[in-house]
Amino acid sequence: MSDTGLQVGFVLFPRLMHLDFAGPWDVLANLPGATLHVVAKDRAPIISSSGLATLPTTTFAECPQLDLLCVPGGGGHLQAMEDEETLDFLRRQEPGCRFVTAVCTGALVLAAAGLLKGYKATTHWNSHDRLAAFGAIPEKGRVVVDRNRITGGGVTAGIDFGLTMLAALQGEAFARRVQLGIEYAPEPPFPDGGSPDTAEPATVEAAREATAGYRANMAEVDARVLSRLAQATS
Repeated sequence: MSDTGLQVGFVLFPRLMHLDFAGPWDVLANLPGATLHVVAKDRAPIISSSGLATLPTTTFAECPQLDLLCVPGGGGHLQAMEDEETLDFLRRQEPGCRFVTAVCTGALVLAAAGLLKGYKATTHWNSHDRLAAFGAIPEKGRVVVDRNRITGGGVTAGIDFGLTMLAALQGEAFARRVQLGIEYAPEPPFPDGGSPDTAEPATVEAAREATAGYRANMAEVDARVLSRLAQATS
């Protein structure tokens, strides 16, 4: 299968996790004939949570209709969930998109726009339990595919997501060549440490304690967004 000439857009916001964006970008940049866009509210540099700056290539107002829309995650997703300009852009683009996708907590931004209701989805493990409240169907996995909604798990799963999209668009043989080209053969120094299902309980507990304040903030934002969504549909 060959699919060329695609318009691919990554919707960025302040304090995103840069690897959520850069991993799938570098994979999808291999699509023959595709045009990749860094989309934001304006053309000011987007500063990631680690301080790395990215320049948008287009704005919400100027962006063409996308074939593949992707929202990365990161701590700034909470602000994006309540940013009406961002949510309106996603809603406007969605009907014309072939694929509506996210990596990590970008899934919660899609959910805040009402775009995951009735769809299976995944996200970062520390936010996975938030999906159901927005009408999504939580499913664990590095990549979850449900019709034209494709979501990746936390951070590094963005590369898995990108390769999954390449296989869908250009065929498995092409995706395998790209995987080899980027030497994607992960061998983490702590093989069982990347998931709460396999990590040492003490490590998981320490991680949960360290993010307790963040979790409380998530709950507050989710409650406000869900209230607005309920009012909009009443």
